[in-house]
Amino acid sequence: MFTGLIDAVGVLDLVNDTAAGRVLSIRARYDDLVVGESIAVNGACLTVRSIGDGRFDVAAVVTTRDRTAIGTWASGRHLNLERAVRLSDRLGGHMVLGHVDGVGNVTALERRGDALLIDIDVPSEVAELLVPHGAIAVDGVSLTVNALTAPRTLQVSIIEHTERHTTLGDLAVGSAVHLEGDVIGKYVRQLVAPYRNTGAHGQGG
Repeated sequence: MFTGLIDAVGVLDLVNDTAAGRVLSIRARYDDLVVGESIAVNGACLTVRSIGDGRFDVAAVVTTRDRTAIGTWASGRHLNLERAVRLSDRLGGHMVLGHVDGVGNVTALERRGDALLIDIDVPSEVAELLVPHGAIAVDGVSLTVNALTAPRTLQVSIIEHTERHTTLGDLAVGSAVHLEGDVIGKYVRQLVAPYRNTGAHGQGG
């Protein structure tokens, strides 16, 4: 599990397609990673395969690539990184599982005073989890839903600290971003699903 508070921004050094999947070699400041540990890379939970020389390798299998933008990544890309939370850590963001629910696309950016407003077109399965001032992870960053400006448009407000310490300040119109909805919302959706099309007394309408 993660919190959506980014530990470091790494740089994608090499991309190789292998029998283990698409292997990403990432340069980062970490010096105590352990092979087998989980790390969120732009919000996608991946497993460290090897370490050394100021970088580490992870692999994205086909099912991960199907639901993320990892298949489009190239060398030189900056990536948000977060190591798995420990039970003794403060939960400063929100509960993030590292399971990407969909890929969104940036449709607008607006500088408003000291905030950067970013509008994102989101898939319908993510849109139904969103509530104003609720939680959303965008490229692994824990954010608050600032507004829902259209049925499938999410707006987030980025503070200066987040711009400087994550990749969100580098986004442009058309950028693809990983989205993970609030896990509590997912469970609520699943629990109420059988009752969505029933009447007030549980009878089909």
